[in-house]
Amino acid sequence: MASLLITASSMIASPEGASTRVLTPGYVRVEDGVITEVGEGRPAGAPGVDLDGGILAPGLVDLQVNGFFGYDMADVDETGWHTVTRRLPETGVTAFLPTFITAPVREHAEALRRTRDLLPGLPDGGSRVLGVHLEGPFLSEKRKGAHNAVHLTDPTPEAIATLLETGLVTLVTLAPERDGALDAIRTLTENGVLVSVGHSDATADQVSAAADAGARKVTHIFNAQSGVHHRTPGVATQALTDPRLSPGLILDLHHVTAPAARLVFMSAPGRVVLVTDAASSAGMPPGTYDLGGEPIEMPAEGPPLRADGTIAGSGLRLDEAIANAIAIGIDPVTAIDAATRVPAGLIGRTDLGRIAPGAKADLVWLGPDHRAHATWIAGENVFGGDHD
Repeated sequence: MASLLITASSMIASPEGASTRVLTPGYVRVEDGVITEVGEGRPAGAPGVDLDGGILAPGLVDLQVNGFFGYDMADVDETGWHTVTRRLPETGVTAFLPTFITAPVREHAEALRRTRDLLPGLPDGGSRVLGVHLEGPFLSEKRKGAHNAVHLTDPTPEAIATLLETGLVTLVTLAPERDGALDAIRTLTENGVLVSVGHSDATADQVSAAADAGARKVTHIFNAQSGVHHRTPGVATQALTDPRLSPGLILDLHHVTAPAARLVFMSAPGRVVLVTDAASSAGMPPGTYDLGGEPIEMPAEGPPLRADGTIAGSGLRLDEAIANAIAIGIDPVTAIDAATRVPAGLIGRTDLGRIAPGAKADLVWLGPDHRAHATWIAGENVFGGDHD
């Protein structure tokens, strides 16, 4: 693979030994798909790509993608996988977790096996598939949201073993108040799976017990969960106050309002994870689409809905979530960290989500509108720039 040099008038750099990132003019050298050097300023006379304006950021990492571009990830065919992985870089996403919502355990297992068989055939140059996020079926009937209550069940040892068999599960969302949940959290954590509390009516104490057992994330804070109350604190309260937990935030300004989103960032500095929760309708015109085998309607404005009016995922792009965060007053480095370094670190991928020597050369140029204008994966320009 050819070497690459990118200079930028503004980029997110990680100074040697520093725990914080800063915006600074600088350059990135890439060899064989890996960042080899990061420096300030501009090398004199060095050929390469020169980005004037905007921000050079690490490639975006989305831990919750139910679907995109007309395809639902749980039952997508090979053509759909090719389309989604090749087109997600248009949104700045260079790595993601396809998310399968509630279904019977045996159907989840079948979908996992089908996915495992399809992944080796994906072409180079698409967004990296980091495993699978199972959002259900171990959720609360009281907080089911758009999930089918018929398939909700307890996380028995047999069910957990069946799902772990493929080796493809990276993240599981569950309700810790269900019978057997704490043991399931321990088993999943011991097997290297990130556990997230979500679709849950748990008390703050029950969520704390889940964190004691190994849970480290909360799925789409404020949505489909017990909330913030001064006498009966729930999932959202613990998510905001427990430093062990990283709250996921769908920042389309429909799932969560701007003041509530600011509260999340202020209460959980360095822990917030921006996610899209994108459904198959994302990136598509208004119409009828599919989520978990059931129809959803994508309106001209706002998120997709079930027939009963329940929000069913989103039509959000992750670069748009960053733009929304900045628009409500979050500083750009914090906003971008929430879509890069923080999610990558949660799943143990410290080679992603940062601009630093040794990291994968997954990069995105966010323009003045904070949307992706060019994207590189392993140093290859896969969207925008001189790729168009």
